[in-house]
Amino acid sequence: MSTTATTPAPTPEPAEGLSQVSRITNVFFSPSKTFTDLKRSPSWWAAWLLISVVSLAFVFAIGQKVGFGQMWENQMKANPSSAAQYEKMTPEQRAFAGNFAKYFSYGTPVIVLIIAVIVAGVMMGTFNFGLGAEIPFGLSLAVVIYSMVPGILKSILAIVSLYAGADPTGFDVNNPVATNLGFLLNGSILNRAEHPALYTLASWVDVFGIWTVILTGIGFACVSKVKKSTAIYVAVGWYALIGLIFTGLAALRG
Repeated sequence: MSTTATTPAPTPEPAEGLSQVSRITNVFFSPSKTFTDLKRSPSWWAAWLLISVVSLAFVFAIGQKVGFGQMWENQMKANPSSAAQYEKMTPEQRAFAGNFAKYFSYGTPVIVLIIAVIVAGVMMGTFNFGLGAEIPFGLSLAVVIYSMVPGILKSILAIVSLYAGADPTGFDVNNPVATNLGFLLNGSILNRAEHPALYTLASWVDVFGIWTVILTGIGFACVSKVKKSTAIYVAVGWYALIGLIFTGLAALRG
């Protein structure tokens, strides 16, 4: 009786994941690779750290070239109701408000994280309960934060604009660079102070905002079984709804 020796099949080596640097790079050139890799390890700290560093550099540029008091004054004068309130304030009250704006601005990394947590919760609920996906919160948060990475380019453009000699009295911290219709049309077709709702609505038609929304849809499609087109429609729907809410608030304030 003869026996035949069998050699066990080799165990395949697990695929090596992307490095943190590769994840960030691929957000710009091959986003599906980044988001698919998040299923292996939903780590988001590197993307958040990069966003935080660039955001703080932007805040520093504001302090150097605009001043936090001037930044706050510009926001107050953006619509008639708050402009009237500003005129009634004492110099001490204005100085206090400027200092508060300074410290609040330097807390941008925390604010970004809070916003990301809220968005991640909303998107997780939408996909899990509305579309039958099974996305854990940590993975949802990672998708949202990596989708925000292209926003660093907008901050860099704003920094360059400030150091190139942008007018401090016309600086809008919420819309610092010409990447949307609100910025491009302000002063020509529409006026921010006279038509705050229209200006706000036009400002949501923003290159980086749309880019982020599309990445969000791609990201949630990659980490779930939801079709890419459906995921993008969901992201765009939420973006449009939030834009309309802010437009309505601007109309009420104006």
